[in-house]
Amino acid sequence: MLRYARPPIARPWTAALVAAATAASILTGLQPAGAAARAAAALPTSWSTVVNTGSGKCLDARAAASVNGTAVQQYACNNSTAQQWSFTAAGDGYVRINNRNDAQQVVDVSDVSTADNAAVHLWTYGGGNNQQWQAVDEGGGAYRFVNRHSGKCLDVPSASTADSVQLVQYTCNGSAAQRFQVAPVNTAPGDVDLGPNVAVFDPSMPSSTIQSRLNSIFQQQETNQFGSQRQAVLFKPGTYNNDVNVGFYTQVLGLGQSPDSVTINGAVHVEADWFPPQNATQNFWRGAENLSVNPTGGTDRWAVSQASAYRRMHVRGNLELSDGGWSSGGFMADSKIDGQVRSGTQQQWLTRNSQLGSWNGSNWNMVFVGSQGVPGNTFPNPPHTTVNQTPTVREKPFLYVDAAGAYRVFVPALRTNSSATTWAGGNAAGSSLGIDQFHVVKPGASAAQINAALAEGKNLLVTPGVYHLDQTLRVTRPDTVVLGLGLATFIPDNGITAMTVADVDGVKVAGVLFDAGTTNSQTLVEIGPAGAAAGHAANPTSLHDVYFRVGGAAVGKATTSLVVNSDNVIGDHMWIWRGDHGSGIGWNTNTADTGLVVNGDDVTMYGLFVEHYQKHQTIWNGNGGRTYFYQNEMPYDPPNQAAWMNGSTQGYAAYKVANSVTSHQAYGLGSYCYFNVNPAVAAEHAFEVPNNSGVRFQNMVTVSLGGTGTIRHVINDRGGPSNSATNVANLVSHP
Repeated sequence: MLRYARPPIARPWTAALVAAATAASILTGLQPAGAAARAAAALPTSWSTVVNTGSGKCLDARAAASVNGTAVQQYACNNSTAQQWSFTAAGDGYVRINNRNDAQQVVDVSDVSTADNAAVHLWTYGGGNNQQWQAVDEGGGAYRFVNRHSGKCLDVPSASTADSVQLVQYTCNGSAAQRFQVAPVNTAPGDVDLGPNVAVFDPSMPSSTIQSRLNSIFQQQETNQFGSQRQAVLFKPGTYNNDVNVGFYTQVLGLGQSPDSVTINGAVHVEADWFPPQNATQNFWRGAENLSVNPTGGTDRWAVSQASAYRRMHVRGNLELSDGGWSSGGFMADSKIDGQVRSGTQQQWLTRNSQLGSWNGSNWNMVFVGSQGVPGNTFPNPPHTTVNQTPTVREKPFLYVDAAGAYRVFVPALRTNSSATTWAGGNAAGSSLGIDQFHVVKPGASAAQINAALAEGKNLLVTPGVYHLDQTLRVTRPDTVVLGLGLATFIPDNGITAMTVADVDGVKVAGVLFDAGTTNSQTLVEIGPAGAAAGHAANPTSLHDVYFRVGGAAVGKATTSLVVNSDNVIGDHMWIWRGDHGSGIGWNTNTADTGLVVNGDDVTMYGLFVEHYQKHQTIWNGNGGRTYFYQNEMPYDPPNQAAWMNGSTQGYAAYKVANSVTSHQAYGLGSYCYFNVNPAVAAEHAFEVPNNSGVRFQNMVTVSLGGTGTIRHVINDRGGPSNSATNVANLVSHP
């Protein structure tokens, strides 16, 4: 948590007529020019909404009319029958698209035209080819509708986002103006008990009912920084008109295969009103995933600091990352922001595999990896670090509901040398797991029950709650998925290790918080046993939104929070934190030496935040390591220099690469000091590495926050100082 920054900035649709259509019957026949045939899931067999991906607005019968010539337009989604449609097989892989207000009225191209921009309206079905459409599956519940007569696509003219724009046909061009999300109005609820702390919404619910529940959750969680309550808010595919304000330990999720399967007209946002003056430096432990947002006023806000993931999001507008006061984030991945991202007072930020309209702002350390529409590499003026491709990554697994309403978990595939999102062209590559392959962990579950499920070969879906462990959770089967909802929290009791992962392929641990217990644990999590040596390059273990905490909610003690012994592990957003505020805080109280120790080779970290440990924050012993974005604060609370000495060296480096390492890469690193107990304390350097041409660091910054304490050098004996006279020191490269 950073307390000091530059000055604040200003805020600126009868059912009997509906025939089930198989994937083959729906998708064979005419294809758009240049498009290949796609294997696809069937269209929904129930009444559905049809939402344009580009505008987020619904296919609508103008003025709810049901007479010949009624314009088929786009309009803000409102759950009316004028916006409900069914798909009836018309033969040869085509369907007619019926409106719920009159079963005989279908989507028709005016005057049987073959011209671009010919208007689309409702007309009584007579079997004409201009009334039949091929649904070409684009993945993720999205389709393009190709007219049988003209071979042209249903289109929003000029990609307009305005209400009341009549749709047309136009030459198929692959744009979002011709892509439509199809979602059943009533999705089967399934029979999965997700526990007491999960709210599941579907678009048939009144907006007022949904809003009341959202408000209740937020009121509980707005200031609940160290409480035991955990919440997950799940939206089934469809369109909602709601304001989703996201508080502590709250995860907001869309349950579609694409972010565009769920549209929120309103906001999905984080504010800092609870901590005036709009100070977002403690807006931790929350997340938003797999949603599209049409923000009221054109701009949404995600004013956060650490452990606040923003994933698989689509904002049809702008996104603000601060609330005018201080802010210390953050992480965005696999997201698309149509407008501008404004960083404001954010001190540092990682944007990975995303697509932006543009980016505005900088402070100390802004990093862009595998992203489009982002600034070039200009560190330190402005301090932008840009890496064009992401070398190897797997996106976080996510919960969704399929066309039949059944819960499933999607596991994205490994990508190499990638840029932009996984979902822009339809379904992401990967595999889908039925919920029957998961043990659903609910509050009250014991460690023995969880381990028994793991031993039976089950994956884990951990619902929101706090789980005390009296035995170590042991993940031994390759490809096991441990997926937490609502920041599910594990606390090890009696000094045990909370979780171990065997040296096997493809384990995914995601969305969980490990909170140290009152008896010291030597480690909280261990990935691979000591001496692990198997190669996992083709199918690495990966950690996504995995957070660690020592103190803050209560006294906690852990010598090392995370030890990575296996090779090829991917870390994808972690905050490893020894508490600097809350309960159980003190130099001799929440004791913790090191946040992360990496012993495995070829380990890659994206968005690595490690703070306040009492010795080295990060120790890297393995070869071939790579880090893309590092954020650190040294411990605030050394009582004096003698209490914080590494032999004869004053203080401990925040990031130490062992002398035996011959290859290592790191891009965009920041280390800050704020020695508020004794401002006379100094650290000799922030980064300590062997002087070897294979160990390369790019774009580093050190900061003395408010001039409280000193970091003499940036790396080894180079760069700096950061102190009361010169707060910020930059270094472009080493060696």
